[in-house]
Amino acid sequence: MQISDIETSPNLVSLFLARADVLGDKPFLHAKQGKQWQAISWAEAARRVVLLAQALVGLGYKRGERILLVSENRPEWCIADLAIMAAGCITVPAYITNTERDHCHVLENSGARGVIVSGPKLAGPLLPAVLRSGQAEHVIAMEPLAVAQAGALEFHDWAALVTGDAVAARAAVDLRLAGIQRDDTACLIYTSGTGGAPRGVKQHHGAILHNATGACRVIAEDFSWDTTGATQDVFLSFLPLSHAYEHSAGQFLPIGLGAQIWYCEGLEKLASNIEEVRPTVMVVVPRLFEVLRARIIKQVEKQGKLANTLLQQAVALEARKAAGHYGLLDRALDGVIERLLRPKIRARFGGRNKAMVSGGAPLNPEIGRFFQAVGITMLQGYGQTESGPIAAVNRPRTGIKMDTVGTPLHGTQVRIAPDGEILLRGELVMHGYWRAEAETARVLKDGWLYTGDIGHLDAAGRIVITDRKKDMIVNDKGDNISPQKVEGMLTLQPEIAQAMVVGDKRPYIVGLIVPDAEWADEWATANGHHRADMRALQALPAFRSALRAAVDRVNADLSVIEKVRQFAFADEPFAIANEEMTPSLKIRRHKLKERYGERLDALYKG
Repeated sequence: MQISDIETSPNLVSLFLARADVLGDKPFLHAKQGKQWQAISWAEAARRVVLLAQALVGLGYKRGERILLVSENRPEWCIADLAIMAAGCITVPAYITNTERDHCHVLENSGARGVIVSGPKLAGPLLPAVLRSGQAEHVIAMEPLAVAQAGALEFHDWAALVTGDAVAARAAVDLRLAGIQRDDTACLIYTSGTGGAPRGVKQHHGAILHNATGACRVIAEDFSWDTTGATQDVFLSFLPLSHAYEHSAGQFLPIGLGAQIWYCEGLEKLASNIEEVRPTVMVVVPRLFEVLRARIIKQVEKQGKLANTLLQQAVALEARKAAGHYGLLDRALDGVIERLLRPKIRARFGGRNKAMVSGGAPLNPEIGRFFQAVGITMLQGYGQTESGPIAAVNRPRTGIKMDTVGTPLHGTQVRIAPDGEILLRGELVMHGYWRAEAETARVLKDGWLYTGDIGHLDAAGRIVITDRKKDMIVNDKGDNISPQKVEGMLTLQPEIAQAMVVGDKRPYIVGLIVPDAEWADEWATANGHHRADMRALQALPAFRSALRAAVDRVNADLSVIEKVRQFAFADEPFAIANEEMTPSLKIRRHKLKERYGERLDALYKG
């Protein structure tokens, strides 16, 4: 298995089948059945893919037609995705958190003629949307659905569609794949909607293959990769596969590497799954790193003074390394930390982790340096759905700098526009938005993707992101302020779980704050108040003063124009369920401003 196989593969399904032919009975997809992990081999996965593809063709689906895929992360997700493409169709992944209205938008916008759903739970909001939109004709369920009356829809059982003559199915698929090229659309990935209605990004086979090629080069050149297939890398998949980041980096990168994919049981089981699976590579979003950092700090605190001192020294040492100061005493201290602290923390991540790759949103450099300090290699990546989505990544070989997102992937061109906007060009760039010509023309010009991100290149060619162009706060004096920088610093405080700052065309910055629930419980107990009532705590002057002190600590490290002068409390945490966060855990600013606009405006009247 070579990188050249990926670079020259005509499409994603051909790459998968080529890997399956080589790896055969080796394990590929793993999921928990009851209390036991069960594996599906490469050969068995390939058999199911070609049989399902032929079943879709038998149902009347033609080349280029769209099929919606709604499922939790599980082996059938990967098999369905590949089968849709093997049938010559286009996958339309949908978030499992979608409401009926969300599903209606995606169905009507994509024109999907079919639906594959995991089971009754996700079919609940989906089927009414299917009926309302009148788009789809067939519903395929991975688990049986209790349907009393089908109406105009035809329902099909997954198990019945993955049986039959696999040899004949493979021959038919191979014949069809000969006509599917890298420029052909593989999927419509709907953006998670941080700023409005989601748009369908047309990702072609070549865009994802470009991403897989570039990422495989990083693994091969900076880490060990057994190209013989004798050993396999292990990925733990837990970010939603409907997100471009997990779809490319958590599914097709492992396929390119010939790696195993293990499907996490859920966020609440993530820590135990990590210890069981012992992944070599993990694809993670920054918010999760913030949570893991807080947990590690609390766990170390319970281990006594020595452990706490070692952790503090490790973080200080990493800061000195980042500043270019690393002397003989530091080298000796590093050795002590390596023996006494880091092995225990690495064990919590399975003990054989090569790298944790952060993407999907900006990572606070302090978070990155913390994980580097405790012995976990952190690679911050950069890109967007419109770029496959990976455009750049930090690399150990060229030096990891946590205030950058690294160097561009192989074959990716980067240019900085006069106003500081980052432009990308290469095979990774989308072919446009589905049924949105005006929006496509706005972001694609002369082959360049206008990312909407502001930044520059450092002396080593690494990309430095300063902010989103559309999120940049411009105060009433014309000063530019990065909200993500300020928010990231606020959420590093133990008292603050989430934050959003505003101040566009205003004299100063104000913030919306969600207190950390665990810290609030501890504060309430220590101060003789009821722990469960967050609203009542927020009304207490002493509680507000404690949060004010946290904000002031942040302000001490900010410039005059960045300081948060006033803040208000949110009524509840920002969450996917209340539509205030995307499924990839980015805040939806427009939703928060709609809900709390008057409260934030009032902070300027005091």
